[in-house]
Amino acid sequence: MTGRAVVRIVVVLLVLLLVAAVAGYFLVSARLHSVEAMTDYDGRSAETPGEDWLLVGSDSRAGLTAAQRRKLATGKAVGKRTDTMMLLHIPEDGRPTLVSLPRDSYVPIEGHGSGKLNAAYAFGGPKLLTRTVERVTGIRIDHYMEIGFGGFVGIVDAIGGVNICVKQDINDHKAGINLKKGCQDMDGGTALGYVRTRKTGAIPDFDRTQRQREFFSAVVQKAASPGTLLNPFTSVPLALNAADSVAVDPGTGLFDLLSVGLAMRGGPVTTAVPIGSLPTIGGQAVVKWDTQKALRLFEALAADKQVPKDVITK
Repeated sequence: MTGRAVVRIVVVLLVLLLVAAVAGYFLVSARLHSVEAMTDYDGRSAETPGEDWLLVGSDSRAGLTAAQRRKLATGKAVGKRTDTMMLLHIPEDGRPTLVSLPRDSYVPIEGHGSGKLNAAYAFGGPKLLTRTVERVTGIRIDHYMEIGFGGFVGIVDAIGGVNICVKQDINDHKAGINLKKGCQDMDGGTALGYVRTRKTGAIPDFDRTQRQREFFSAVVQKAASPGTLLNPFTSVPLALNAADSVAVDPGTGLFDLLSVGLAMRGGPVTTAVPIGSLPTIGGQAVVKWDTQKALRLFEALAADKQVPKDVITK
């Protein structure tokens, strides 16, 4: 075979790969679910440096069969509620910051007085939830992403599971897990139980949000690793699973999702909103933020500056 023939073959292969990549991009983009989450309103915060994402995990069982619900111990609840809420700030330079917003946070909700943060979603869906988060943090949300139980399991399985170090034995039949202390690979079903369980920690829900941040970081870092992205047997199922199970605002596309993974490759700074007290209001246990520390946390993010160490919680 002559050198010219080899060059022709290489050129043809490159063209075919380019065509396949472009076709794949449009195929996956077309399958992304879109949800209206951001609206303009009087008093909305101005745009700030960097990018701010509102990440929402719902308890939606959509797409799961009865057998899968039993296997994953997800229960029979219909509809969906916000099970997890996190604010991700990607700075123009430096490490991202991932902040858990406790779902029981007692905050003002437009048109509904004050109540738990996750009630905003129940009252008005993604739009009211996003507006509520913007008002209480002073940060303008640039992107919204939501995923349900089934989507979470599919994405974890698509990347071949994630290795997580469990701090203590956890036996929780309600979450469908029986884990021993130590580092171990988790598939999607086990991972779902791990991030849902409330069987650990002196204040279970706070320990749960820490595990959620840990797991989200691990999943995104593995998904954005060269070993995943350059392997079509993992990258293609991952892209298709993500497109089918993730809902994003209309202004968010495939490249935006990829940018999150690339930004988090070095590991984000993780924290929760500083807590001031845990009162009972109207017969419900709620979380009140430490107003001064929370203000300093969100002001640092809005200014695209490093978060003060004394407001970072684990």
